[in-house]
Amino acid sequence: MRDAPRINGRRLAGRLESLGEIGALPGGGVCRLALTEEDRQGRERVLTWMVELGLEVSVDAMGNLFGLRPGLEAGPPVMTGSHIDTVRTGGLYDGNLGVLAGLEVVETLNDAGITTRRPLCVASFTNEEGARFAPDMMGSLVYVGGMPLEEALATRGIDGERVGDCLEAIGAGGDAAVGAPDVHAFVELHVEQGPVLEETGMTIGAVEKVQGISWTEFTFTGTSNHAGTTPMRLRHDAGYAAMATATFVRELVNRIGGDQVGTVGSLEIAPNLVNVVANHARFTVDLRNTDNDLLKQAEQELANFVERLAVQEGIQVERRTLARFDPVPFDAAMVDRVEASARALGHSVMRMPSGAGHDAQMLARICPTSMIFVPSVGGISHNINEFTAFHDVEAGANVLLRVLLDLSD
Repeated sequence: MRDAPRINGRRLAGRLESLGEIGALPGGGVCRLALTEEDRQGRERVLTWMVELGLEVSVDAMGNLFGLRPGLEAGPPVMTGSHIDTVRTGGLYDGNLGVLAGLEVVETLNDAGITTRRPLCVASFTNEEGARFAPDMMGSLVYVGGMPLEEALATRGIDGERVGDCLEAIGAGGDAAVGAPDVHAFVELHVEQGPVLEETGMTIGAVEKVQGISWTEFTFTGTSNHAGTTPMRLRHDAGYAAMATATFVRELVNRIGGDQVGTVGSLEIAPNLVNVVANHARFTVDLRNTDNDLLKQAEQELANFVERLAVQEGIQVERRTLARFDPVPFDAAMVDRVEASARALGHSVMRMPSGAGHDAQMLARICPTSMIFVPSVGGISHNINEFTAFHDVEAGANVLLRVLLDLSD
């Protein structure tokens, strides 16, 4: 492989800070939910940078944004990228680093006068977080053919709005065909969003797989009644049932152990009054595991518990699957490339799974794929205090540059 130049870390940090100004929260962090006005402004800034770098920009009907750098030969590009939408209390790095590091690679190659044999493409996918519209990784899922475009556009968010209407409202939909161009390989740089790299003193994670994800929404319907005069034996308490389920989820994942995790992250109770037995509860359960059989076991045990509880408490229950993705192994040769590139640059590196979902797991359906992790301070992410040290950002971007050059030669 040719000797690779080094990225300009200060320039990359500047772009991260600049993008972080859009949707900035008091005390730090960012709220840039998918297909909001803040998302529109973020997209516009990224698109402007792409144009300034001489990339050929295209946007598909899902709002996925692509910047293509032609190579010496035509053909499927080597792609990198991630997303710029955030959760409601997001940080500056989750997703954003992958997109902006891709732009930094392009600018570094421009400065060095290097034209790769294969084209390079920087992608920013729509609605990766799923914080407003489920499922997560929606844009990349549509891109690889895993979800029909029409179904995605018809999806309603937590605010009742439709994806298609919101795309139109912010002018984010384009006329490029969904699923084009073909992709030779995909590499995503991302912050770990967990504590493992920091705890082990490692700089780079060569991600071998992404764990499976199961999101379910439950709705319990009981009977409102007076909190003081209704005997416990005669209650049909939807609030109790929701909280009992949340407690069961914690017991379940602890019992299964290993990589199994579970979270009740959203809970609504009505009428939400101190002296009234709740007649309505809606909540979500997020289950994840690198072992699909164990994930299925957790799903089944949860379903059985909820059914028994509904009968016991005399309440009605409805369930809705919000997202379900099997664990995804990454291409072994691609993981080897990440590890070798990190070692060649003198960085400590370890192979590891990803506990979070990423666009890369969708791209793995259509092309060889891998991910590069850099440490998250304190293992904190989806939080305004999310932080990755400058030297780790720089190290990860240089590994990305080296891997992309290797793939595109």
